[in-house]
Amino acid sequence: MYRLTMKAVCGASLSLQKWRPLSPFLPSHLPNYSSFVSSSLPITKKHERVHCFREGKSWTGTTKAAKKNKEWRSVLDEKQTSHILWWKERLETYRKASTVQLIKRLDYSNLLGLDVNLKNGSVKEGNLNCEMLQFKAKFPREVLLCRVGDFYEAIGIDACVLVEFAGLNPFGGLRSDSIPRAGCPVVNLQQTLGDLTRNGYSVCIVEEVQGPVQARSRKGRFISGHAHPGNPYVFGHVGVDRDLDFPEPMPVVGVSRSAKGYSLTSILETLKTFSVEDGLTEEALVTKLRTCRCHHLFLHSSLKHNSSGTCRWGEYGEGGLLWAECSSRHFEWFEGDPVKELLLKVKELYGLDAEVSFRNIAIPSEGRPRPLHLGTATQIGAIPTEGIPCLLKVLLPASCTGLPHLYIRDLLLNPPSYTTAANIQDVCKLMSSVTCSMPEFTCVSSAKLVKLLELREANHIEFSRIKNVAEEILQLHRNSELCEILKLLMDPTCAATGLTLGSDHLVSECESVSRRIGELISQDGDIDQEISSRSLIPSDFFEDIESAWKGRVKRKHMESFYQEVEEAANILHTAVSEDFLPIISRIRASTTPFGGSKGEILYAREHEAVWFKGKRFTPSVWADTPGELQIKQLRHAMDSKGKKVGEEWFTTAKVEDAIMRYHEANDKAKAKVLELLRGLSAELQCKINALVFASMTLIIAKALCAHVRLEMRRHFFFSVSIHAIT
Repeated sequence: MYRLTMKAVCGASLSLQKWRPLSPFLPSHLPNYSSFVSSSLPITKKHERVHCFREGKSWTGTTKAAKKNKEWRSVLDEKQTSHILWWKERLETYRKASTVQLIKRLDYSNLLGLDVNLKNGSVKEGNLNCEMLQFKAKFPREVLLCRVGDFYEAIGIDACVLVEFAGLNPFGGLRSDSIPRAGCPVVNLQQTLGDLTRNGYSVCIVEEVQGPVQARSRKGRFISGHAHPGNPYVFGHVGVDRDLDFPEPMPVVGVSRSAKGYSLTSILETLKTFSVEDGLTEEALVTKLRTCRCHHLFLHSSLKHNSSGTCRWGEYGEGGLLWAECSSRHFEWFEGDPVKELLLKVKELYGLDAEVSFRNIAIPSEGRPRPLHLGTATQIGAIPTEGIPCLLKVLLPASCTGLPHLYIRDLLLNPPSYTTAANIQDVCKLMSSVTCSMPEFTCVSSAKLVKLLELREANHIEFSRIKNVAEEILQLHRNSELCEILKLLMDPTCAATGLTLGSDHLVSECESVSRRIGELISQDGDIDQEISSRSLIPSDFFEDIESAWKGRVKRKHMESFYQEVEEAANILHTAVSEDFLPIISRIRASTTPFGGSKGEILYAREHEAVWFKGKRFTPSVWADTPGELQIKQLRHAMDSKGKKVGEEWFTTAKVEDAIMRYHEANDKAKAKVLELLRGLSAELQCKINALVFASMTLIIAKALCAHVRLEMRRHFFFSVSIHAIT
């Protein structure tokens, strides 16, 4: 191939100037000489077509980065583009210096914002980034956290969100040659989720499939759950030994306008319920928005057209108060039927199937007072306002918080019907004259009940609390003084839940629930649930392993598993006694004051093993003395990855086999416990409505009881304080 000199190129260019008028008549197969560019000139285009005079061949010179960008740049459709614009609007509000630096490295050519030209930015099919991009496509407006070993990692846009709101530092610092990456340790997951949901973000969590993996094969991953504002992540809760802090549910809210006035549609995904309040005034609507934190706010296009004939909402005063309230929040417009379209958007947001149905719990407005206006609610102190005493602090003691407090607040802002108000007053009067002991009124969130039972993640603590709820309803029913209170509470509970249950049916369902839970769940003080104990093995070892499943289910349901664990514990104790005890005895017999042999049997908590830890115990001369055979059998202890733990940790083949057998026995027992607990959740799903009704009954009873006790201490006349509520 001939080389083209600068002179030849210039000559060719000059000759082309002469023949330019004839160019239309030249044959199409002749090479286009005007495409030649000197190699010494800067190339501004990524693709330059070069021709050879002699051979008439051509090739495309493309940089490596451009090839990579062209190969993996995803083609965004209109829907994906809208999601990216949604994220860009939020990223523009970030102010943290480290986050701003990360945002500069984003490329909005895909939903993750990955720049494929940067380090670790490849989205080649089969790698982790491509897998995360596929998960992101399912829930594009949620922060994606993917389990990678001992961390939950986020990349691209999601990493920027973590750095801005979760107080995390980016992986690799602020190096400019790598994509944004951030994450949190597994133990800090709930804290990170709390930081994100408190700032209004939803999170999609991807877990790894646990278990052995073949060489050069990628771990399987799956979407284990979601965390939303007011709707926490519960995956794995069935196996933990702690309670779950469940915040107040946050609905998806839609605002529209009709001939009757303003309309507010509220949808709770957790409870699968919705309610529509129509005919609201602007002030009443603003009051509801200020007292209810919503997950998403949707505004219907009907709000854009007001009676003044303009489509610029709030321009001429009408709707200005509502516009001021909504403009300070993130909201989206929607069209069509307000209820149907909003339900479709909720299903899309939460990834629900189209067949999922929602129950209407709206109470007819006929014969019911209208909700309080903003001015009224502010002046009486129902809405916290600076300089105005809070009415709730007058009506309830300081110890009454949470769900009962929220019920009284809702009662003030949305006065009940006359019948319901009369029943509430009668309950207060009866409570003031009761001579018997009152139940503790266990309060459980309805949303928490529904979510844990539907996802089969309720643990033994939740079942014990559910049993308490059922038994307290039965206590109210069986006591002659309290039975009338239970009957009067039916109407307020029906108004609060939208469910209609008779007292007899409620009692029957509670008896069934209490009996079934009592048959399975272990109670405190069961002597057959004690942790194993052996003289040579540290007690912490048995405590850490067996406490993960003991004390949850009654022993009679899994007797064979208990026996297998006890047998494995005996075998482990025998192995430790035969392999480690002679060495310990030898060391103790030959201990010198300074620099002598040392050795003891210890629990390696990080590795969940019992090993021998010692130094300078190997004899300088082997003389077949007691303990030498056991010393020869020792080998260095290895971790789960096959690496030596340290120079002072030792074990034997027999001890390792015994430890493995003990762990396998405990794993089987734990799996059986989880199976029984999940089976119980499945059984109680048909009782969800009754449990929700019972829980709300106790919440109302606790709120009214707290109010009555406070008024009795103050020696107030009850009719005054009761009318203040109802």
